[in-house]
Amino acid sequence: MPSNNNSTILLSLCALVFFVVTISCDTPKPPPPPVDPVAHKVEISQWHEKRMASLTSQTGWLNLSGLFWLDEGEHTFGAHASNDLVFPADKVPDYMGSFIIKEGKVGIKVNSGVDVLHDGAPIMAMDLVIGRGATELTYGTLSWFIIEREGGSKAVRLRDSEHPDLQAFKGVDMYDIDPAWRVQATIEPYDPPKMITVPTVYGTVREQPSPGALVFEINGEEYRLDPIDGEQLFVIFADETNGEETYGAGRFLYVDPPGADGTTFIDFNKAYNPPCAFTAFATCPLPPLQNRLAVAVTAGERRYEGGGH
Repeated sequence: MPSNNNSTILLSLCALVFFVVTISCDTPKPPPPPVDPVAHKVEISQWHEKRMASLTSQTGWLNLSGLFWLDEGEHTFGAHASNDLVFPADKVPDYMGSFIIKEGKVGIKVNSGVDVLHDGAPIMAMDLVIGRGATELTYGTLSWFIIEREGGSKAVRLRDSEHPDLQAFKGVDMYDIDPAWRVQATIEPYDPPKMITVPTVYGTVREQPSPGALVFEINGEEYRLDPIDGEQLFVIFADETNGEETYGAGRFLYVDPPGADGTTFIDFNKAYNPPCAFTAFATCPLPPLQNRLAVAVTAGERRYEGGGH
C-alpha cells in the first residue's frame, strides 16, 4: 500500500509540473505598460519642432534650387540658357565656368572675374570631394556640392538660402497625437540579414540590408514591415492614406532597435514626409512592395501642400 501511495503522489507531482510548464509556455507575454499620454504628447511635440527646424535649416530640403546630373566630359554652368547647367538667372552671371568629370572624379574651373568661393576664399580651379565631407562652393545666396547615387551617378546639388519655398513655409500639418499608434513590434530576424530591393523616384533601385521583419498588430490584424538596418531601423512604408491625406509616395519612420527580448515600439506618430514631398530636386527611395500596409495609418505628418512632386 505505501508504494501505491508513493506512486500516486509521484504521478500527481508530474502532472502538476506538466501543467505548470504547459501554462508557462502557452501564456502570452503581458502587454506593455501603457504610455503616459501627457509625456507622450510632449515627446511628439518636441520631435515635430526639431523636424520643422531641420526642414528650414541650411541643410534642409526647402532651399533646394536644382539638381544637375553629370556625364563624363565638360559641362558649362551659369545663368545663360546656352549652358549645360543653367543656374537661376537672377542669382549668377551668364557664364561662370565648367564642371569636368573624368573617370568618376569631378573638378571645377571658374571663369576669370567670377567670385566662386570655397571656405570664404575665391577659387579658379579645384578637384571636388564627393560624399561625406563633400566640397561646398558658394556664389551669393547659392551653394552647391556633388552627390553620388546608384551606379556611381553624380550630380550637382544646388541650394539657395533665399529660396521662395523657405519664405512661404508655414509648417506641416499632423494628425492628432494618439498613443494608440505607438504599437509594440517583435522582430523576426533574417539569418543572415537579407538585402531588400528599394526603388527610387528616378527609376533606379537600391539594395539595402534588413535585419528582420517587424511584426505588429493594428486593430487585431497582423502586419509586417522590412526596415533598413542602421543605428536606428529605417522604415519606408505606404498605407491607405497615401494620395489623399498623406504624401502619395509613402512616408518614412525611424524605430529603435529591439531589446534583448526581441521587441521594440513603432510610433507612427513620428511618421514623416520624404524630401520629395517638398522639392522636385531630391532622390527619394520609395516603399518596397512588402512595406505597403493594407490599413489607413492616421498618425504622423499629413500631406504637405506647398510643393514637391
